[in-house]
Amino acid sequence: MDRHSTFVISQTDGRPMYRQIMEHIKQSVTVEDWPPGHALPSIRELAVALQVSVITVKRAYQELEREGVIVTQHGKGSFVARDSDLKSGLQRAELDRLLESSLDLARLLGVSPDELTQRLLELSGAHTPTMEKK
Repeated sequence: MDRHSTFVISQTDGRPMYRQIMEHIKQSVTVEDWPPGHALPSIRELAVALQVSVITVKRAYQELEREGVIVTQHGKGSFVARDSDLKSGLQRAELDRLLESSLDLARLLGVSPDELTQRLLELSGAHTPTMEKK
């Protein structure tokens, strides 16, 4: 299996394709599939593998570089940044994204933030004072 086979880019996703590429790369860095210094596929190579335009991949790489996730060395390629805070920052951002999604879903289901917090504590096994049920 090659290193781009886990990338799934969807025309029906709703998010721009360059954003989908960015999120896949960030996830690969977050879960350490791609450690600091890891070489990313060339823009052209990834564009061909994902069947998207070179411009789409280039924009994703430019945004990732702007965010400090990758560095590009002219003539050598793009690499995962060696910033020691990168992984923890990406993990925190991913957790925040998931928590926001959970909060949105809870609101749709009529669950208050306090109830959601209590449920999260219960699921984590944390011992908390029991709340009175109404």
